[in-house]
Amino acid sequence: MIKEETIKDWIVDEGIFREKKLDDNADFHYIVEFPKDNIMDVVKPREKDFIVIACATQVSPQHLELMNNSSPKERSEFLLDANMEINKFLVDCQLAIDQNTNLLQQYVITYQIFNDGVSKNSLYDALKRVFKAKIQCVWLIEKTFGTINSVPVEPSNENSMFI
Repeated sequence: MIKEETIKDWIVDEGIFREKKLDDNADFHYIVEFPKDNIMDVVKPREKDFIVIACATQVSPQHLELMNNSSPKERSEFLLDANMEINKFLVDCQLAIDQNTNLLQQYVITYQIFNDGVSKNSLYDALKRVFKAKIQCVWLIEKTFGTINSVPVEPSNENSMFI
């Protein structure tokens, strides 16, 4: 059985705990910052025997502009490449694509750890895996469409999966 206190202790001990969310669909739901300036969710869905590590990412307006200036063929190839690259991390992914423009708007990367596999090590491995899949997609956007100069922003819960 997954114990909420244990999970909370692990994320507090490592300094990544940010807040507990009220979530009617979960036994517990924590917002964590891992690594620095990246917000993720650690959720134990109600009546399930696993926890989910999730990271939702909104594509920046600057990246959307770069993507919008590309050809339809380039966009389609990018979406296929994004799926293939993310798949290498053995995570689940949902891509939100504007059907009119074929532009990626948002993506959510998730990874499950079942009750019999929950340990501090597996939790942190999952956090790393989800983050690396997320950043791989950002890098693929920049490799395909070009880079942007951006000012660092403060972390927020804006990309929390369950806001």
